[in-house]
Amino acid sequence: MDLKPIETYTAARNACKLCAPLGASLVFKGIEGALPLLHGSQGCATYIRRYLISHFKEPVDIACSNFGEQTAIFGGGANLKLALDNLRRQYDPSLIGIATTCLSETIGDDIQMFLSEYQRLNKGETLPPLVHVSSPSYQGTHMEGFHNSVTATVKAVAGASEIPGGSVNVFPGMISPADLRYLKEILSDFDTPFTLLPDYSETLDGPPWTEYERIPKGGTPVSQIRNMGGASASFLFGRVIGSMEDNAGAWLSEKFGVPCHRLGLPIGVEETDRFFSALGLVTGREIPEKHRKERGRLLDSYVDGHKYMMGARAVVFGEEDLVVGISSFLKEIGVLPMLIASGGRSGNLSAKIRELFPDYENQGIEVRGDSDFLDIEAAAEKKAPDVLIGSSKGYAMSRRLKVPLMRVGFPIHDRVGGPRQLHVGYRGAQSLFDRLANIIIEKRQSESKVGYTYM
Repeated sequence: MDLKPIETYTAARNACKLCAPLGASLVFKGIEGALPLLHGSQGCATYIRRYLISHFKEPVDIACSNFGEQTAIFGGGANLKLALDNLRRQYDPSLIGIATTCLSETIGDDIQMFLSEYQRLNKGETLPPLVHVSSPSYQGTHMEGFHNSVTATVKAVAGASEIPGGSVNVFPGMISPADLRYLKEILSDFDTPFTLLPDYSETLDGPPWTEYERIPKGGTPVSQIRNMGGASASFLFGRVIGSMEDNAGAWLSEKFGVPCHRLGLPIGVEETDRFFSALGLVTGREIPEKHRKERGRLLDSYVDGHKYMMGARAVVFGEEDLVVGISSFLKEIGVLPMLIASGGRSGNLSAKIRELFPDYENQGIEVRGDSDFLDIEAAAEKKAPDVLIGSSKGYAMSRRLKVPLMRVGFPIHDRVGGPRQLHVGYRGAQSLFDRLANIIIEKRQSESKVGYTYM
């Protein structure tokens, strides 16, 4: 199990996580023509819209059933049915993703009964798929909400249709739109038809509009999700939350016999090599020369920058799968992650880090799950790191400790370009390596008594 926080206190202070319905909303924003609907209070939808808009710099519509005092006492069935009517009339969505928030879960709303009643009342009409995911934040973070929504969507929509050409399913986890575009490029270079779920690479990072679009273009078509049971294989990224037993890849394997390849987030050479090897095995194709060259340039840069990176000390924080992926990358470039922390509560973080660093305690590495930023900052101060690596939620800690922050993952609210940051694949590792090397060089340069202009 992960280590307990330094102090014992009754409430998190600046949590190192986000709420579960946020992750659920992001999934539904990655399905073509779909809309997320939060069954709960208006404040939940407002908070999530604010967070997503601040990071992606795009308009984000999230519907809500708008609980009030009366609804909280007598139940939200009438509100949910009215919300579904309004969404169908105003947006004509291809799918409605219904995420239940803390309030509706606490009072015990029976969503499946409400949806059955709604379908009975609208018998004879063509209804879009109504996908429900239980996502109270007291049962998990935004990452549980994300992965549970992917699984709920697949269970509600996917069938066993035959797909010619050896199509593959890819469940990438919560990565950036730039990462998603790069994954699609890789799959296209392998000349392999694919279904990527979710795909918000265009819906949350698109070109400017000439007029407002109620539902942005892009996303995974519902028709492709219907055919996922006929794919030749699935790829599921993430060693912690992504590898939970109840996941979309495992369900497709059990229900339709689709083999599932569980991999870590492909961050760095080693994890990307595993993805390419698995992809080559499934497709029967060689790694395209373009990607061999990218890998070669990356290795060359590792050699060139080794003298700057070797022995540097880092603190890594964020969601569990991301910090495992970043830690794997740091290991191969010679940077020691002295503190690896997350607000996640899976209890599996330490075990996954031990797979990377079998004797991590002897190396002075500390692993902390279920942590907030008060806990992380207190531990980080004792480690004297050269750099902090995580989301912009760590900026206040960075400022107080006077340690530079390399922003990765989600959210990035105090810089532009969060949706365009690359993390995965050889190209993503190249971007991470160059950014990190320059941060470390700049820190040492600024701390030098005389400074220097030549490396």
